[in-house]
Amino acid sequence: MTDHGSHQHAGRRGGAASAFESEMNGGMVRMMQEMHAPGYTGQPDTDFLAMMIPHHAGAVEMARLVLIHGRDPMVRQLAEDIIASQTVEMAAMRGRMAVLRGGPDPQPGGYPALGAVRGG
Repeated sequence: MTDHGSHQHAGRRGGAASAFESEMNGGMVRMMQEMHAPGYTGQPDTDFLAMMIPHHAGAVEMARLVLIHGRDPMVRQLAEDIIASQTVEMAAMRGRMAVLRGGPDPQPGGYPALGAVRGG
């Protein structure tokens, strides 16, 4: 049985994990801890945002690591795109979270507009 929770993958080559593997596994553990840290409030919208922000931050970290360690130009371009888009989405989610935590939304069609996040 594979233990996915411990992220032990070094044995498949018979040696120690590479820097990339160690950093990626550490990032995944942090992301999962940060996603679950807030707990549930009973408010699906804010609970979703509270979990998605660290999820996106984890994707940004993974993309950053492939820029450091990876070599394929297409993967590197994808990583750059992920960093750019997910950073904008995190800002939008934080903004929306602030609106929702402030009480009833006086402009439910307001910030963030979907086009501001997805480019159209």
